[in-house]
Amino acid sequence: MEFSEYVAIRRARLVRSAVLLGCPEADAEDVVQTALSRALRAWRKVQRADSPDAYMQRILLNTLRDTRRRRWSGEIPTETLPDGGSPDDTQRQTDGVAVRQALAAMSSEHREVLVLRFYADLSERDTALALGLAPGTVKSRTSRALTALAATLDVTRSAR
Repeated sequence: MEFSEYVAIRRARLVRSAVLLGCPEADAEDVVQTALSRALRAWRKVQRADSPDAYMQRILLNTLRDTRRRRWSGEIPTETLPDGGSPDDTQRQTDGVAVRQALAAMSSEHREVLVLRFYADLSERDTALALGLAPGTVKSRTSRALTALAATLDVTRSAR
C-alpha cells in the first residue's frame, strides 16, 4: 500500500487513537501529522513490517511521548459552552466523556494497551510489537486495565 493511500484510510483512526491516549483534541491533528511525517521518512520499513498498523501505532506513541515532554497540556477555559443536542447525543457525549476521563485517570501503560487493543483493533501480537512488550505482558496488562476501567465506570454510573 502506498503512503497516500494509507493516510487516506487510517488518518482519522490515528487521530482518535491519539485522543484516547490522552492527547488534547486540539493537538491530536498535529501529533498525527508529525507521526505521519516520521512514517513517510521510514515508509519502506513500515511497509515491510509484519504489521504496518502496529508499526504506525508505535510511531504515534513515540511522537505523543515526545510532545508531552515539550508541551503543556492543560485545559483552556472558555466563556461559552456549546449547545446541547438531542438527549441521545447528550448521553453518547456523556458516556464518551466518562470513558475518556476513566482512560485519563489510568496509568499510561494501561491506557496504551486498551487503546491499541480495543480502539486501534490490534491483535495481542501487534500490540506487543507496538509497545515493545512480550505478548504475555500485553495479556496481563489488558486484564488489569479492563478491571480498573470497569471499576471506574461503575463508580461513575452509580454517582449519576
